[in-house]
Parts: sequence; C-alpha cells; structure tokens
Amino acid sequence: MMITCTAYSCQVMSEKPPARLTKRAVADRALQLADSSGLEGLTIRKLAADLGVTPMALYWHFRSKEELLDGLAERLWSEIDVAVDPATAWLAQLRTLLESLIALRATELTLEILRAGGFDPEHASAIARSALWTGIMLVTSEPGADTLPGKDRVELQQVKQIKLATLPPDSYPQLVECAIPMTSCADPAFHYEFDVGLFIAGVEAMAARGGHP
Repeated sequence: MMITCTAYSCQVMSEKPPARLTKRAVADRALQLADSSGLEGLTIRKLAADLGVTPMALYWHFRSKEELLDGLAERLWSEIDVAVDPATAWLAQLRTLLESLIALRATELTLEILRAGGFDPEHASAIARSALWTGIMLVTSEPGADTLPGKDRVELQQVKQIKLATLPPDSYPQLVECAIPMTSCADPAFHYEFDVGLFIAGVEAMAARGGHP
C-alpha cells in the first residue's frame, strides 16, 4: 500500500498498475499526447483516461505532473545519439546532439562539449537544460503537426489561419500578414533546421562574449 498526495488530496494507493503499464509505456504515450496537444495540455488525469486506467494507477510511476515531465525529459535524452566526433569543432558537436534528439550519459556529454567550449559549470548547465527543452518544444510545436486525420487536420489549420487573418489589422498587422506561415508548415525540415540554427547561433554569441548572456 502506498500513500500519495496530489494537488487535490491524499489517497491510499492499493491499486497496482496493470502489468502492461510500464513506466516507459506511460512516458511513450505521454510524449504522443504532448505532441498533439502541447505540454500545457498534458495532465495525469488526461493521460490515465487515454490509457484506459485510473489516475491512481499512474501514480505508481509518476506522482505529479512535474515527475511526469522529468520522465519525458529522461525518455528523450535516453534516445539521443551520443556518437559525436570529438575531432570536430565544439559547436558542430553540439549541433549533432540537438539534431539527433533521439539520460544521464547524454547530459554528461553535452556538459563536456560546453565546458570544452569555454563555459563555466553554471552557464554550461543552463545551456544543457535549455537545449533539452528546445528539442522538446521543436517536436511538440511543429506548425501544422496536429495529429488529426487528413480532412480534419486541414480544417483545423484553416480555422487557425482564419482566426489570425481576421484579427483587427490596426492592432495586429503582422499577425494578419503572417496568418498562413504561423499556422502551417509546408516544409517541416525548415522548422527544425531554422530553430536548431537559431539556438546554436545564440550559444555561439554567448561563447564570443565569454560565456555570459
């Protein structure tokens, strides 16, 4: 028996999770939900409903949303390809890690790369954390990536475009003009290449200033 406290109440947990409901399986499904609705829309209750179990069953693996997000971060880092070439420039090594996006070992290597680039432990740690969340947000915020079937997806994009295009032009001229590119993505590769390049450029600029923002 286990007692858990949530934001709503303290409960005695006598229900064990189903045998198929491993921590990895829960994290995998949570990633899929985050991909479709964003991290802000991911909750223990919603995830439990999607998996067909009670929230109590998930508390055996993640006792709060914070623990769930930590689990997602660990899950993503565990798949990152750490086979970077140490002979290349440190910025190229960092780009390789970010572009792979596919754990402790990865975090260790990221810190090694940044320390070799001249960053002190405090700033190297901050950049490593930011790199992780940049990767997560790239995956979950790809424009037009709503996981809906064909026609429904197109209709949803059109609704979003119309919502921006019909804003008062005097107050939101830029959003009106950019309604289509803000809500669709004809070239997903551009989405990732641009944002990874933007992140790397920021890190490079910090390095040029001695590691300080």
